[in-house]
Amino acid sequence: MIRTLAITHSHEVKVGIPLEEIQIEDYAWIWTDLSSPTAEEADLLNTYFHFHPLAVEDCMFVLQRPKLDFYDDTQFLVLHALNPDTLQAEEVDLFLNHNMIVSFHHRQLPEIDEAWARIIQHAHDRKVWARGPIACAYTLIDMMVDRYFPTLYSIEDELAEIENQGSNESVEELMNQVFDLRGRLLKLRRTIVPMRDLLYRIVNSQHIQNSGEHKVYFSDIYDHLLKLADMIEADREMTSDLRDSYISLNSNRMNNIMKTLTVITVIFMPLTLIAGIYGMNFAHMPELNWKYGYGIVLALMFMLGSGMVMWFIRRGWFK
Repeated sequence: MIRTLAITHSHEVKVGIPLEEIQIEDYAWIWTDLSSPTAEEADLLNTYFHFHPLAVEDCMFVLQRPKLDFYDDTQFLVLHALNPDTLQAEEVDLFLNHNMIVSFHHRQLPEIDEAWARIIQHAHDRKVWARGPIACAYTLIDMMVDRYFPTLYSIEDELAEIENQGSNESVEELMNQVFDLRGRLLKLRRTIVPMRDLLYRIVNSQHIQNSGEHKVYFSDIYDHLLKLADMIEADREMTSDLRDSYISLNSNRMNNIMKTLTVITVIFMPLTLIAGIYGMNFAHMPELNWKYGYGIVLALMFMLGSGMVMWFIRRGWFK
């Protein structure tokens, strides 16, 4: 699907103008959005817009790392939106020059729709939109980054719940939850950290048209990404601490179980020895003819077992 949004020199909005009818000199700037394009629509990047072949090739082969490239008078940006359901990155490609911005993405994204609606709603704000496509690019990136926060906040809420209610669940269940959170945080990190590096380059670039005027705005996005990256690292450290705590707790429980089994085994070993000796079927065993032999052996076994228990208690094995 192709849609167009044009801002006239008098700051009026024209939406849905067919590409073949657009006369670029009649407008202050134009935004063309290619959403889930067909092969014929994607080919317009070559045949109509005449963008650099390398940039067009990057659009066709996803998933590129977020980056900023310069081709003559056009800047090419690869951005990553976030799919909140799968936590996978959704690539958005931007072509930017002094009077045109072209966005290209393989799936319809709510961030793009929100930016589109915002520009239409606030097109009368000459102070902002007079700066052209760079203001539109800022709006798009800002929308993408803002959508990172709810996903990360939900993970932090789950992490806090595990920390507060962890004693009510088994160690195995807790470990599964912790490792699931760590995997989701890793997916977020793979999206957010490259975007942070891209914004750092944009903030410090001198080649983007009118970027100096918008440096403070892009710096604000960069600050948000720094905050997100710090939150992810802090959450990963917390999951590591929880993981180590649960592993230690599980090891301690296993040690207590093994200690108990060891004590029981040691107590019964001499008793088993005695029972084994008098359970042998030899004909000439003098003790077998004792009148009180059975009682004496039982008393001996009881005293031996009790003595060992008392000795273990004095050694602190049952603490």
